[in-house]
Amino acid sequence: MLAPVILAAARSDKMRRIVSAAPVTRPVVDRFIVGESLDQSMTAVRSMADRGLEITLDVLGEDISDASEAMRARDAYLALVDALGPLDLGVRAEMSVKLSSFGQTLPGGHDLALKNVQAVVEAAAEIGTTVTLDMEDQTTVDSTLAILADLRGRFPQTGAVLQSYLFRTEDDCRALAGEGSRVRLVKGAYKEPAAVAYQDKAEVDKAYVRCLKILMAGDGYPMVGSHDPRMVAIAQELARRAGRKLDEYEFQMLFGIREGEQERLVAEGHRVRVYVAYGSDWYGYFMRRLAERPANLAFFLRSLVSRG
Repeated sequence: MLAPVILAAARSDKMRRIVSAAPVTRPVVDRFIVGESLDQSMTAVRSMADRGLEITLDVLGEDISDASEAMRARDAYLALVDALGPLDLGVRAEMSVKLSSFGQTLPGGHDLALKNVQAVVEAAAEIGTTVTLDMEDQTTVDSTLAILADLRGRFPQTGAVLQSYLFRTEDDCRALAGEGSRVRLVKGAYKEPAAVAYQDKAEVDKAYVRCLKILMAGDGYPMVGSHDPRMVAIAQELARRAGRKLDEYEFQMLFGIREGEQERLVAEGHRVRVYVAYGSDWYGYFMRRLAERPANLAFFLRSLVSRG
């Protein structure tokens, strides 16, 4: 399988230089990333909101080396809050944050990340929106969930992401299926060892369904992060069995992927939130998008051939 190779390349400085320098890369990156500037992201937000879509915004940048970079990441999100405020979209436009960009993996990083993200969550609440904590590799899960618990004490609308390929995730779903909790369930996009994560796609899919059953049967707000038509259909059926109304859960998909399906679900009355990433530090995000779906990689390779 190519996915592990691509995920390893996502951590390689040499591959970063090669991919970034390739003339074909930029047009392909633009399929998944709305741009590098805040203004470009706001243009995308307004366009999607006009089409009935909801949005979660991610300021790209996760590989930081010191506390000053973490503070710059925090300030980028505070600038995002300032830009969102006048649009008056409320929770229709929320934010997603990677705690690593706020310093989580630095020495003393747990407390640093909590301090930085708390400032963003507070600012988001002031304009009537919220924040979801993205989940990264398995070494950060305990810290991320501890920060979530701390934040939800004051801001119960703060969301979290759980990844079905980790063995622990069914238990985490049970712990987070309570009233007021917001959980985005995804399959997972990091290279994890066999000791902690399912390696076979079929097993990851089965785990996703088990986790989805827990969330749909619970009292929280499930956010179905999947482009898989089968998972979308299963989610709809599980929601029906649980007696959920269409505004009691939502689908989440990435910008640039299955846009027709996004529009179809909105037309049926579903809530659909698009994950919109922007910023100059796009490499790691881009490589994970290639690894997640063979269609993404095929699209990139076809572009290389056609431009070559």
